[in-house]
Amino acid sequence: MSANPIVVAATITKLPDCRGAVLVTGSHGGALCGHLAIAAGVRAAIFHDAGGGLDRAGIASLDLLGSFGIAAAAVGHYSCRIGDADDVMARGRISHANPAAARLGVATGQAAAEAAEILRQAELRAATTPGLVEARMVLDRPARPLVLIDSASLVDAAVDRGAVIVTGSHGGLVGGKPEMALRADGFAAVFNDAGIGIEDAGIGRLKPLDQRGIAAFVVRADSARIGEARSSYDGIISVVNDTAARLGAVPGGKAAEVLERWAAGS
Repeated sequence: MSANPIVVAATITKLPDCRGAVLVTGSHGGALCGHLAIAAGVRAAIFHDAGGGLDRAGIASLDLLGSFGIAAAAVGHYSCRIGDADDVMARGRISHANPAAARLGVATGQAAAEAAEILRQAELRAATTPGLVEARMVLDRPARPLVLIDSASLVDAAVDRGAVIVTGSHGGLVGGKPEMALRADGFAAVFNDAGIGIEDAGIGRLKPLDQRGIAAFVVRADSARIGEARSSYDGIISVVNDTAARLGAVPGGKAAEVLERWAAGS
C-alpha cells in the first residue's frame, strides 16, 4: 500500500485494509459507520450524507471522528448516488466537513476527489471506541417473525427467509448491484430513503425486490435515524414498491402499523 492511500469502498461493512488510508465510502455517515471507520484505523474519511435526516443522523460520524481529531467529511445526496463509492469520487460534492477536515482546506461544494487528495495530508490519529453494536432483534408474531436489524449486511439468508425485515440501512443499491438488494428472500423489507437524492438512488432497492416478489418500502429520512432499525420501525413511509402497495402500504402511512399487520398475517 502506498503512503497515505485513498481507499474507495462501496460499503463500510466490507472493507479492505484501510489502516492509515483516506477512506471514501458510499455508506451513510451515521454513528455506526463512524465507529467502523475508527476500528479500521483510517487517517480520514468521506461518507455520504444520506440527506442528513432525523437528528442529523446521516452525518453523525463527522462529530464522532472529530472528537478524536480525525478529519471527516460527507458528500451531498443530490450530488452522487448513495451506496456507490465510485460515483462519490466521480461526482460527489462536499456538503459537510468537520473542523479537522476544514482546517486542512476541505470545504462545502468541493469535489470529493479533490477533498480526498487534501485529506491525505491529515495526521494519523490513534483512536479506539467501545464500538457500537449493530442491534438484531427478532420479535415473534402470529404469522411471520419481525426482524429489526440495524444493518442490512447482517441479514441471514437462511434464518430470515419469509420474515418481515426492518433495517436501518439506506434504500440504495450497494455498488449498483440489484442482487445486493436483500440477502434473504424475506416477505418484506424496510429501509431509510436517505433523502432519496440524485437519480432516486436512495430507493434503488425497491424495484429489484419487487421483481423478487418482496414487499418493500422506505421511510422518510427526516422521520427515522438512519442506521437504527427501531427508528425505521417508528418512521413514516415515503415510497413503496408495487408488491407493498398491493398489500396496503401507502406513502405517508406509519411504518409500524403496516409492519405489525404483515407480521400478523393480515
